[in-house]
Amino acid sequence: MKISGFQKLTLLDYPDKTACIVFTQGCNFKCSYCHNSELISCCDGKISESTIFDYLDKRKKLLDGVVISGGEPTIQADLVHFIEIIKEKGFSVKLDTNGTNPSVLQELIDKHLVDYIAMDIKTIFNEYENITKCKVHIENIKRSVELIKNSGIDYEFRTTIIKGFHDVNKILSLCKSFSEKYYIQNFKLSENVQNQLLESFSRDELKKLEKILEERFPNVIIRGE
Repeated sequence: MKISGFQKLTLLDYPDKTACIVFTQGCNFKCSYCHNSELISCCDGKISESTIFDYLDKRKKLLDGVVISGGEPTIQADLVHFIEIIKEKGFSVKLDTNGTNPSVLQELIDKHLVDYIAMDIKTIFNEYENITKCKVHIENIKRSVELIKNSGIDYEFRTTIIKGFHDVNKILSLCKSFSEKYYIQNFKLSENVQNQLLESFSRDELKKLEKILEERFPNVIIRGE
């Protein structure tokens, strides 16, 4: 496992659980709005697996789970074995993924190694490459969506919306497909974002969107207003 980041405590990233976050190095997308852009390149990690395991051994009575994020965790060759060790230690596991590797998701689900999956939906399927700046096999994305929906475990789909990339019609189209467990997150500019010209939606724009969603898709939640 190539690990380049480790947050020892989060009360927000794993619903209803206290957790830590492991950030893997490397991603197969090059999204210009990524707030973890330093994790995109597929270089060696900076943190050893033993550092993570030693910490977990000392926190067995204080933490409920481990969030594995990135980067894109499913491109890691040792992901399954890494999670097996975490599960043996008695922790729940939440996986953050872009859904490009459905075969890895299938293995994790079949082996009961994940307890919660959060999948990023970048935009409507026929515009994925505008966001990711990479060749995307959309059938893999669609397959991952169906695997997660039918997995029997907790999950969520989520989209980070960016002004100029996501208009109301696109957002509503996404809501129609993912309204069962779907979250909309407003883009936030930070120093780690590669494209510093990107814009978030204003509070007024979000309020208007929220009003539309309340009428048509009441189960869709806007985060980070």
